[in-house]
Amino acid sequence: MKVTQEKLPASQIGLEIEVPSEKSKQAYEQVIKQFAREINIPGFRKGKVPRQVLLQRIGHTRLKATALENLINDSLQKALEQEKIAAIGSFELAIEFEELLSKFDPEQPLTFTAKVDVEPEVKLAQYTGLELKAEEASYDEAQVDEVLAKYRSDKAALIPVEGRPAQLGDVALVDFSGRFADAPGGETPAEIPGGQAEDFQVELSENQFVPGFIQGMIGMNPGETREVSVQFPDEYSSEELAGKPAVFTITLKELKEKELPELDDDFAQEVSEFETLAELRASLETRFKGDQERKTSANKEKAILEALVQLVEVEIPETMLAREIDFLLNQQATQLKNYGIDINQLFTEANMGPMRERSRPEAIARLK
Repeated sequence: MKVTQEKLPASQIGLEIEVPSEKSKQAYEQVIKQFAREINIPGFRKGKVPRQVLLQRIGHTRLKATALENLINDSLQKALEQEKIAAIGSFELAIEFEELLSKFDPEQPLTFTAKVDVEPEVKLAQYTGLELKAEEASYDEAQVDEVLAKYRSDKAALIPVEGRPAQLGDVALVDFSGRFADAPGGETPAEIPGGQAEDFQVELSENQFVPGFIQGMIGMNPGETREVSVQFPDEYSSEELAGKPAVFTITLKELKEKELPELDDDFAQEVSEFETLAELRASLETRFKGDQERKTSANKEKAILEALVQLVEVEIPETMLAREIDFLLNQQATQLKNYGIDINQLFTEANMGPMRERSRPEAIARLK
């Protein structure tokens, strides 16, 4: 089998593959035998269907298409092995399969051209004498107190609230429905995709949910319904919502407060393998100091990599780029879920193309 290589832009290699006529005929005959073994035609036993009957029932075009598909896949795989090319992803034919099929004659040699992605070649310009700045992380004792506070919060008992409205630190059970605050031409504002929920439990913490949502619930009493205005951040992960004002109709169904356990040796034994609170504190301090040392080291490595990226010349293949874009979109979907957004209403077929295109620059930067 004759194979001619051509180096293409974007880390691709073009392959012109010439398949001998005997291989074309062999692929076609194998397809006929395969169909003859598998097809059920009344009046004939499996494997005993006459060739002419098989051709009439299945059709010459379908047989040719199957043979051609098998021939292309097999020939391309052998060409990569023969030329010792480590391809990534799938191949792309130079012309449409249907056009190639119209020219395919099982009695004649087959010549086709395809291109494959390969690992990119990286060229690095002069890199000596670089001056870098990296942040040095420092240990803060408050980190230990924050962890212990979280442990206490996680172990807290939820006690129904009586005689007072909602305040920060409470845990609320709510129904809510969100809509955009504005609409063109005086139309009714549209509902926010995925911005509705029933029996949703939320802790009234300033860092929870969309800015303005929790603040708007402060002072509500169980059974009360309130409209709360919010503003999605400009850097919000969904561009459809980023920077947009919205209104949520919230019904407070239940309100509970946290009863925190005492911070003592018994508590330390419950949340860790240590016998005393002092031992637990010492362990956390050691862990955080180690984290800061590792973070400082990582900052130095990051500074070096960022400087080197500016000196790198590389053509990233589409296969690698597509995988990185998939990763970024999956990451974005996870963030949206954490905000309580129904991603099925955002990640639609119509939106995927523009979303992938907007993710390209970030994907390229990450891969470099």
